Amino acid sequence: MIDKLSAATVRHRHVVLALGLLLVGVNAATPGSASIVGQRLLILISLAALILAIVIMGARPAYLVVRPQVPAFATPGPAWTVLFALGYLGPASTRVDALARSARQGTPSTFDVVLDVLWVGLTALVVAWAWRGHGVRLHPSGVRQTWPLGSLTVPWEALLAPQIPPPADRRPWLPMRITEPRLVRRRGIPRSRGALRTDIVDAGFLAAVIGHYVAHPEHRAAIGSQAEYERLRAALPGREWATTGGGILPRR
Repeated sequence: MIDKLSAATVRHRHVVLALGLLLVGVNAATPGSASIVGQRLLILISLAALILAIVIMGARPAYLVVRPQVPAFATPGPAWTVLFALGYLGPASTRVDALARSARQGTPSTFDVVLDVLWVGLTALVVAWAWRGHGVRLHPSGVRQTWPLGSLTVPWEALLAPQIPPPADRRPWLPMRITEPRLVRRRGIPRSRGALRTDIVDAGFLAAVIGHYVAHPEHRAAIGSQAEYERLRAALPGREWATTGGGILPRR
């Protein structure tokens, strides 16, 4: 059930976020008692979304999303960031409504204005993070990791096959074995100097995929195609992802 909910949230994250933003906009434009009802509804939705985010946060699926238009194989979502963003919308809408009301009354304080602007800015950052679905991407040229404030790109020529962690290992990072640091490109403020986040994907699966392309450069050019992904799934040795379907998400 959790896996299906997580996959559906990832697949339709733009729709989910757009509906949340639409509800915030409608509520902000609604006067009087109807606005109060809308605020309460937003708070209830936010609480439910935050609870679901906590539940889903522990899910680490063993699949990648096929993105032929990039081309790339990308880690999914993750779903909890979408729900986390929804959780922020309720309080942010409340702060905006309070700021607008105090402005109409001519009584806004500097502290309230600064606090509200910071809260809305943080909410916008979280929504943008969830909308773009930052994570790890495998390109024909190498491995790229992005987040809202930066990115890290490591070409295949600069990598050794990573060690596959045991199934019980729940660390949120997979260390990369970089042999040519001068080939690594960093932009903005990368979250890590040499590790990939694995709080959104099965670490063993990601390590096996990277190791496969390190060992088989002849297949890198096909990364991003559905046919290559199916070939990759069949070629991976060991563990359950080699024999299960892995829950391949549709192209997007």
